[in-house]
Amino acid sequence: MKRAERQYALVDLLRAARRPWSAARLAAEFGVSARTIERDIGSLQVAGVPIYADHGATGGYSILREYSLPPLNLSAAESLTVLAGLALLDSSPYQGAARRARAKITAVMAEENRGPVQEMLGTLRVIDAVAATDDVVPLGMLADVVAARRLVRLTYLGESADSARTVRDVETMGLLRAGDAWLLTGWCRLRGAIRGFRIERITRLEILGEVPPPRDPALLEADLARWPTRRLT
Repeated sequence: MKRAERQYALVDLLRAARRPWSAARLAAEFGVSARTIERDIGSLQVAGVPIYADHGATGGYSILREYSLPPLNLSAAESLTVLAGLALLDSSPYQGAARRARAKITAVMAEENRGPVQEMLGTLRVIDAVAATDDVVPLGMLADVVAARRLVRLTYLGESADSARTVRDVETMGLLRAGDAWLLTGWCRLRGAIRGFRIERITRLEILGEVPPPRDPALLEADLARWPTRRLT
């Protein structure tokens, strides 16, 4: 089995599994070494696939659930608007899902609309105020982590040039767009308070097995009340 075929099969297996699979068990299933499985999982995580590890005797690898929408019939103007909007998310925590959605919409677009829409998209340009984060932290994982309310352990670089990195366990609560930056918001156990973490300053992120009980939403609302914010719904 080729590497790409094995990785597709690996995703399908984990998506259907009810319990975590250990690297050794996955290696036996695919007839490769445990190290090869770990490399495959690392590559999938970098690509935005939300695979995480549960530690302990019964632990192993699992995948967060993904959701999909039924097919939509879009006009040329609607297709252009949706594709342009998704393109703007390419340097966001939703980059993986946005790219997959763009591919799906392009694949089912009416043939007579395909040329004009692609031509108009080619005239659009974006100057990003902040350079995209490198592949140390897979951006696409963050939206899935927040949706599943996972506890994460992140290594964070402070804003000043001489700031030391700190390791925080954070109960994820949401994502925030602040000016030219995306922030992961949540309850920081190190500080005992709501905190926002600029994504480009997160140098390492580990998804932990714990799903903490929900925090009172009023805590986050009170913290956000200091700023002019708006919901997207």
